[in-house]
Amino acid sequence: MKSLKGFIFDLDGTIYVDNEIIPGVPDAIKSLKERGDKVVFLTNKSIASRKDYVEKLNNLDIHVELNEIINSNYITAHYLKSVMKPDDAVYVIGEAPLFEELSDENIKLADISANASHVVLGWDRNFTYDKLNDAFQAWRNGAKIIATNPDRTCPVREGEIPDCGAMIGAIEGATGEPVNLITGKPSSMMAEYVLEKVLGMQASDCYMVGDRLETDIKMANEAGIQSVLVMTGITNPEMLKQTTYQPKYVLESVKDIGNL
Repeated sequence: MKSLKGFIFDLDGTIYVDNEIIPGVPDAIKSLKERGDKVVFLTNKSIASRKDYVEKLNNLDIHVELNEIINSNYITAHYLKSVMKPDDAVYVIGEAPLFEELSDENIKLADISANASHVVLGWDRNFTYDKLNDAFQAWRNGAKIIATNPDRTCPVREGEIPDCGAMIGAIEGATGEPVNLITGKPSSMMAEYVLEKVLGMQASDCYMVGDRLETDIKMANEAGIQSVLVMTGITNPEMLKQTTYQPKYVLESVKDIGNL
């Protein structure tokens, strides 16, 4: 009897670029599900909610449910629930979906940074000096700084644009210290949550499929998940030659996933 496999797919640069589906992907995903494999989508991107991703994927002819989507906002909320005390509050720098998803998980939000026990730093396309100063002053008051993801850029049709890594760089430049925690890929926290709570499978029975070496492939390799690099996003052949994060498999696209 064929053994069940788990497939963890990145989104940007792996399933689509901007709002354009990568050719052959919907049929490939459908085929995996029809043969009984488990599929989950895992993204670091904090500027859209899990509900947004469900709507987007369904519009791109990939039929998913909310429980098949895990993003860095959700993992951040899961972590905060485990460490926050009753009087603690979080000051958020990010866009509306990050605020909304933390609120949905009953995370107490601070109106001003001086009252914060934690600062959550997400991708913010309206990032300003004032927001940087808010985070810095909270840090001076003892707040821990948590970032949703380390991605320096996000792939778009025209190339790349700055992502949350740019916000991390700004606050680390001010404090002279690394942020306390990054919850998204390549964190072991994200890998463990997906394996244990979503898929309920052993790492060796799962594949992490993504386009980014320092997040998707690094996380998979460190967690014992079989790593699959697709060449439809950030990574190019020269980057693959130079990296220390070598994938187990390299595919042209997700459309070839059935060959594994």
